[in-house]
Amino acid sequence: MMRVEVRAEMLRWACERAGFDIEALSDRIPQLSAWERGESQPTLKQLEDFAKATHTPIGYLFLPVPPIERVPIPDFRTVAGERIERPSPDLLDTLYLCQQRQDWYRNFARSMGEAPLAFVGSVRLSDDVVRTAALIRHALAFDLEERRRMPTWTDALRRFIEQADTLGVLVMVSGVVGSNNKRKLDSQEFRGFALSDELGPLVFINGTDTKAAQMFTLAHELAHIWLGQSALSDAQVRSLPEHKVERWCNHVAAEILVPLDALRTEYSRRAELRSELDRLARRFKVSTLVILRRIHDAGGLQGEAYRRAYDGELARLQAIPKGSGGNFYLTLGARAGKRFARALVGSALEGQSSFTEAFRLLGFKKMSTFRDLSNSLGMGL
Repeated sequence: MMRVEVRAEMLRWACERAGFDIEALSDRIPQLSAWERGESQPTLKQLEDFAKATHTPIGYLFLPVPPIERVPIPDFRTVAGERIERPSPDLLDTLYLCQQRQDWYRNFARSMGEAPLAFVGSVRLSDDVVRTAALIRHALAFDLEERRRMPTWTDALRRFIEQADTLGVLVMVSGVVGSNNKRKLDSQEFRGFALSDELGPLVFINGTDTKAAQMFTLAHELAHIWLGQSALSDAQVRSLPEHKVERWCNHVAAEILVPLDALRTEYSRRAELRSELDRLARRFKVSTLVILRRIHDAGGLQGEAYRRAYDGELARLQAIPKGSGGNFYLTLGARAGKRFARALVGSALEGQSSFTEAFRLLGFKKMSTFRDLSNSLGMGL
């Protein structure tokens, strides 16, 4: 049986890259420890299985030294003020899939004669934050009173996504890589990203985050689209990011969701903070963390009092169990984005795109799944 030569260093790198150790993965691949010690070499099929288990492109395993992997768009993420140097395979694969989807949609939009979207790249960092936020709210038909009447954050988020989708933004929300429920995304690694394009601007939101937090991420990524800049974002609200682009996008996002003038009108300094946070979060349909930040911006909680309140609220939210479940086909539509899914399904049904390509970009293999997704989008066979 033909064996292939692979360096032990590359095996260790692939395991570390995927967050595994050799011993843990040896339960799944018994020969791995012997390969790592140089006592034997894998067959090509065994190496393919190893590559699949570690989510590693198999060609990488034949390199003499581990490659330095970079995120293919500007990366503004930080933890404790430090840049995150190594992206996970889950993040990279999600980015690559979204780029492939965007490439397909760009070509589709050109074939349909669609005009470039005027709002993409229509603002600059020097533009006034309040005015920019008002422009974005107006373009989206984002109505604060309509949002106030919605019963839940889920309803508000769904409406927000619909507004962006209607305007021409491909909004994709998923907590897993593609449709692989075994590869769950980590919201601590990234909350979202924006891929700017005049024909198919794309926003991806990490679906493992809370619905209220996803509201802020979507607003932040839309600010990037209006700037015309792709980015892997630092969409956190406790403190202002160091990078000027992220700082500006955070300001715009907060102003889109919770205009400071409206917050000052609504906020009661005499009320107990816990009840006021909950009331204002329901009023604006955002996270209580965003409300805390806006109270701070409005001249309320400052200094150590603000930091203690924020850290305490963050710990409370992290202790709340997250829900799960839902209709698979509605979830699949959200994962790929309804605008993208409708375009691709319609193109396949009309014979303009192959079903093989549609299955690859949507992340499934069965015609029955395609048929059910088509029905859920109102485009049944």
